[in-house]
Amino acid sequence: MTVWASAWLHGSEAPDDVIDALHTWAQLHEVAAVDDDAAIKLDLPGPGDVPTSVVGLLAAARRAGAEGGRLLLPVAGDVRGLPPDGDLTAPALRAGEVTVFTGADLAVVPDPVADGVLRWTVHSPGPLPPAEEPLLAEAEHGLRGAVRQAATTLVDLDVARHRPGVRDEITGMLEQRVRPLWPAGMPGRALRVFEQADEVQAILAAAGVDGPGGALSAPAASARSAALQPLATMVREARRAAVAEAVRVLTQGVGRRSP
Repeated sequence: MTVWASAWLHGSEAPDDVIDALHTWAQLHEVAAVDDDAAIKLDLPGPGDVPTSVVGLLAAARRAGAEGGRLLLPVAGDVRGLPPDGDLTAPALRAGEVTVFTGADLAVVPDPVADGVLRWTVHSPGPLPPAEEPLLAEAEHGLRGAVRQAATTLVDLDVARHRPGVRDEITGMLEQRVRPLWPAGMPGRALRVFEQADEVQAILAAAGVDGPGGALSAPAASARSAALQPLATMVREARRAAVAEAVRVLTQGVGRRSP
């Protein structure tokens, strides 16, 4: 959403392209404001109304003066870029992701509400705290080290001994991952960082599963969590950096569409 909406706002993609890309995640996308005040302000359906479509969301972003998108990936203990109170932070934490439209009082949180249906709830949170976006070069360098560290962590946690097929599990997860469509002109370096982040995420998923015989002891589980946490943080930062770079490249020097 962040990348495609930004590209559309700057005239390099059509609304149908955005919709087609989002079909990767769900066949039906619904859009509604979080409350009646936001609905009136943004001219969108309220929570009790019939929802609109992604086209309605894009139009609302344009009316609100949006200049582009910024991705936040909040987790407990790291809510940078979100307000300390209000109705945005809690659902953003539950979803683990939120698109903030820069230049506008607008943020959207996705929520799968039924099989094949994704609801985008639109918030009007007021000015948001700054959230510095990581540099792509730093994220790329960090991920290369994270891949090595993740592999070492698997050995240190003795995952392979408990689950001899763990390497095949990781390969299988990578083969089955969703591969989204991207706009034309997507920077190759950002795509490489996405790929590396997916690789580390697959290793994290494998390392986080208990082997045969049940759950780990509390000390062992705590040690595993401590070992994996920095890698999870690196994955989030890398994805944010890749999205930021994509938005920068796709919107740089491109004129906005006429209303």
